[in-house]
Amino acid sequence: MATIKDVARLAGVGLGTASRVVSGKGSVSPATLEKVKKAIDELGFRPSHAARTLLTGTSQMIGVYIPVLSGTFYTPILQIIDTELRAAGLHMVVAFGVGLGDERKQAKDGIQFLMERGCDGLIVMTSALQDEDIEALGTQQGRIVVLNHSLASIPDQCFTVDHKLGGRLAARALLDHKHRDIAVVAGPSRLADNVERIEGFMEELQDGGIDTSRMWVAESDFSPAGGWAAAKELVESGHRCTALFCANDEMAVGALSYFQEAGIRVPIDLSVIAYDDTPSAEFSAPRLTTVHMPWREMTMNGLSALLNRCYDLRRTVTRSFPVTVTLRASLAKAASAKRKAAA
Repeated sequence: MATIKDVARLAGVGLGTASRVVSGKGSVSPATLEKVKKAIDELGFRPSHAARTLLTGTSQMIGVYIPVLSGTFYTPILQIIDTELRAAGLHMVVAFGVGLGDERKQAKDGIQFLMERGCDGLIVMTSALQDEDIEALGTQQGRIVVLNHSLASIPDQCFTVDHKLGGRLAARALLDHKHRDIAVVAGPSRLADNVERIEGFMEELQDGGIDTSRMWVAESDFSPAGGWAAAKELVESGHRCTALFCANDEMAVGALSYFQEAGIRVPIDLSVIAYDDTPSAEFSAPRLTTVHMPWREMTMNGLSALLNRCYDLRRTVTRSFPVTVTLRASLAKAASAKRKAAA
């Protein structure tokens, strides 16, 4: 393979001049530029990634850490990041939580892995990290952006949404449809965003006169299998309700599948509302009413902020990401309300 030295020798220029042409940094005369380009074409020279890093001082890579590589939640976010990076001539490297230790250790190991690969900056999606973990990164902490979580040590580098408001909006949608007998499938209690949405949901119900202490509540794992198991547990418990709130779409899809098998008609017998508005919500059967999180806007702005930090760009960055409810077929008025209206 041809090297930059071969290019310089064939073009009859110094190594520094050839390097400036390849990197695009620094000035050379038009005649010299033409000679170097001709030598590059004749030799079929393609700088290696390592050589390009040495020439430019950057790897042109952005690292992304996610806790798990599965499901419909992270995939669209990774697609957004990868598409935007490629459009900017950059590349994505992904690490996710595997190996020994708890979620916090896995996140720290994943970040270390990405840094060791020379990534210019990192996008991190986990609530397991603590402020001291970020502070331990020293000067590197300035090249990190956190999505869907807030850390007091780097508030300007965190991009998230109002999950408490999201929970309130889910509860308000049920109350507006006259539901008062409501069950809940929550996500893992260790995850801050889940805690916030459940808190908001319960507070809105309490404000609406619902005694939440008597509600049927289960904790699951944000997976379709977890939603299926929770729905089965709900039905077998004999608890009577007209609506179910699932704290994410994937659990709701699992619950819908169980209800269909059990002969429970959604939304005729039971309404279901979920959270996230991932692609699975739009194509479930029935189509799922869910709280819409503006993931694209949050991701794009977080990425823009990171690229500004890493490459001295001037991309516009906003931090307001309104939360809404996407109404679809899985939510209807409570059967008791329908009977009263008919009477």
